[in-house]
Amino acid sequence: MLMRKHFVRNIFLLSILLLISIICIIDFSISYSTKNQIYTDVKDIPKNKVGIILGTAKYQDKAKQIVNEYYQNRINAAVALYMAGKIDYIIVSGDNSTRYYNEPLCMKEDLIAQGIPPNIIYMDDAGFRTLDSILRCRDIFNQHQFTIISQNFHNQRAVFISNHKNINVVAFDAADGNDYVLINIREKFARIRMVGDLIFNTKAKFYGDKIVIN
Repeated sequence: MLMRKHFVRNIFLLSILLLISIICIIDFSISYSTKNQIYTDVKDIPKNKVGIILGTAKYQDKAKQIVNEYYQNRINAAVALYMAGKIDYIIVSGDNSTRYYNEPLCMKEDLIAQGIPPNIIYMDDAGFRTLDSILRCRDIFNQHQFTIISQNFHNQRAVFISNHKNINVVAFDAADGNDYVLINIREKFARIRMVGDLIFNTKAKFYGDKIVIN
């Protein structure tokens, strides 16, 4: 009985160790393979016709009207790129799953408030996940080369997806926000799910009519 307990315990520990090793290998591979496509300085990033902001919730605490720093910093990054002439059009891609929650509309309104012309902003209302946003930018908006705008940890995953879908992208890092440690732990598991999506060739949840950007 004692030997059986030791055997079960050892198998459990080896399984945990294997899982941690897989997470670390995936994490390192994504970070290393995308580093040359990700920029932190507006002056250095190549120009693309279109930039896409990956969505997130506007409010950290809606009741108290506390704005999510990750959201605000993505808006600021897109404005900086446009004002520097590094992008000509902006796609705001996010979750619009209910009438009470509309990430693309929030982003559009906040971009306009910072001086971005409304006619250069296009809304992608079905960017429920990063995979959806990237695939819809290619297949719905007909963009095979564009600039991704988010935080570094998110950009790495988005660029990795794009590379495996034969999409030519660069990414611009917005500043981080609070809860950085918790966000990055969650990102590790998001990367495992992403690998599964790529292996099984997961499609975007919704497609639809083509949208012409011009």
